[in-house]
Amino acid sequence: MGFPVELKQCGPWKFSNAVLTSEELGKAQKSIAYGCIKYTDLSHHQNSDYVFSFDRMLDDRGNTVAYLLYTYTRIRSIVRIADVDHNILTAIACDIDLNFEIEECELKLVKCIVKYSDVFTRVLGELSMHDLCDFMYQLAIMFNDFYDRCYYVEKDIITREVQINYRRILLSEVIANVLKQCFEVLGIQPLEQM
Repeated sequence: MGFPVELKQCGPWKFSNAVLTSEELGKAQKSIAYGCIKYTDLSHHQNSDYVFSFDRMLDDRGNTVAYLLYTYTRIRSIVRIADVDHNILTAIACDIDLNFEIEECELKLVKCIVKYSDVFTRVLGELSMHDLCDFMYQLAIMFNDFYDRCYYVEKDIITREVQINYRRILLSEVIANVLKQCFEVLGIQPLEQM
């Protein structure tokens, strides 16, 4: 049954009321609060001990749900800001030219995504949720490195022409979908905005 918990802003988390409605703000606070506790518990091997720390749970750096939720919302905002139609992404996915140059960080990201089915099979077979958490964390690290190094939208300084790299946006959408599935398996509500 439990006991009531008061949810309030704390630590580095600042929600902008200008962006989120009060309903969305409450949903985000609950998702982060409950997600922090669930993730911290599930990210450790079931036979190992850990020290319960709210400060560690709410840290937006390291292997925490706060970092993963931040990464997920960052990916979702890329597509929202680029204003890319989902039908265009679907068409590109069906007709992608596989003969292109790829950055090293993109290649690492693709290799990590390919491991998803193996990790998921192991998690189901061994009930080792910590393996899923480790996978999510590695994927988030690689995505954030990719995000820092590779451009999605570029504007030519002279012609002012905007060029969108749909392939990178599509890759980001795949990562977001994988993270969303992982959150759902862990019983954590992913956020579209923070």
